[in-house]
Amino acid sequence: QVRLVESGGGLVQAGESLRLSCAASISTASFNTMAWHRQAPGKDRVYVAAITTDELTNYDDSVKGRFTISRDNAKNTMYLQIDSLKPEDSAVYYCGGLQNDRWAWGQGTQVIVSS
Repeated sequence: QVRLVESGGGLVQAGESLRLSCAASISTASFNTMAWHRQAPGKDRVYVAAITTDELTNYDDSVKGRFTISRDNAKNTMYLQIDSLKPEDSAVYYCGGLQNDRWAWGQGTQVIVSS
């Protein structure tokens, strides 16, 4: 069973940076695509960014220019660098991996941005 564990969240001030990590129990090279989603309080979970095995990246328009997704297959870890944090970035951030047409998701890490 695939296990994904997010870490790196916390309480930060607006304008600061965070790097979220997603550690996988299997080789991240086995995931066709990995992604980050987030869910703000009282809102639906939404797409943030994705990265393929070929290192192609895609971002939601709301985070372009501030978020950077990356993966290190040698460490079986995916990252989300978040710069210039805004209060509206406050959410639980979930990482996922697509393998054999099925997505596996972690339990999330909470980010709270104070103004």
